[in-house]
Amino acid sequence: MTEPATTADIQRIMQLLPHRYPFLLIDRIIEMNGEESGIALKNVTMNEPFFPGHFPGRPVMPGVLLVEAMAQAAGALVLNALGDEHAGKLVFFMSIDKARFRKPVVPGDQVHFHMKLANKRPPVWKYWVEAHVDGKKVAEAEIGAMLMNERGA
Repeated sequence: MTEPATTADIQRIMQLLPHRYPFLLIDRIIEMNGEESGIALKNVTMNEPFFPGHFPGRPVMPGVLLVEAMAQAAGALVLNALGDEHAGKLVFFMSIDKARFRKPVVPGDQVHFHMKLANKRPPVWKYWVEAHVDGKKVAEAEIGAMLMNERGA
C-alpha cells in the first residue's frame, strides 16, 4: 500500500470528494498528518455564486458555507488517510456542535481550515475545525460525519 499524500491540489480533492462547482468549497489541502490533523484552504473571490444575494453591496460568505467547507476539508482528510480504495465514498454530515462565527469572511480573503481529530468510531469521525483569515480565527465548530458507500452500505 502506498503512503497517503501529505498535501492535495484541486485534482486530488476532486478524486477524494464527490462535490463539484458550485458546491466544492475547498481549493487545496496544504498539510495532512494522516487522519489526525491538517490545514485546507479556500480562496474567496467576488465570483462566488452566493455573493450577489448575500448581501447586495456588502458581500459576506454565509456561515453555513464556512461550516460546509470545514466538513469537506475533514472528509477529504479522512478519505486520503484511508487510501484510494475509499476515495469517492460519500461523506454524510451528521452533526455540528459548538459553532461560533467571529468575523465576516469577504471577497479577497483566504480562509485556512485547521482540522484536528476529536474522536472516531468508524464509520463516524469528529473533528474540531477552526477557520482563520490572516492568522485570526473567524469561525470554529466540531464537525461529525459518516462515511458511506454510494448505495448506503
